Amino acid sequence: MIFGLVQILLFQSLGEIISKFLLPTLPGPVIGLVLLVLWLVIRKGINAELAAVADGFSQYFGLLFVPAAVGVVLFLPQLKANALAIISALVASVILTIGSSALVVRFLSKEVRDE
Repeated sequence: MIFGLVQILLFQSLGEIISKFLLPTLPGPVIGLVLLVLWLVIRKGINAELAAVADGFSQYFGLLFVPAAVGVVLFLPQLKANALAIISALVASVILTIGSSALVVRFLSKEVRDE
């Protein structure tokens, strides 16, 4: 299990280094996650230690929602004051996301049919 945790921390550290020196606009953990996924694709599998650490982390994902819930409660007056703008932005973003996803699927499905 220690080896799996070391792997995760190693890739996060590599991501932080790359973020610091090469890609300052991207967060280090995101770069590290991409590097880890690429490494796992190259190796064509996940070793048992890494799987054990991932299973251990996934048991506690619910705790990640606690800070967001506290933030919502903390800023409830501001959310109420700007409810119309927030709802409008959410509805517009959902509509744009669905529309753009449909266009991408249509474009990609045409390429598949042409082949």
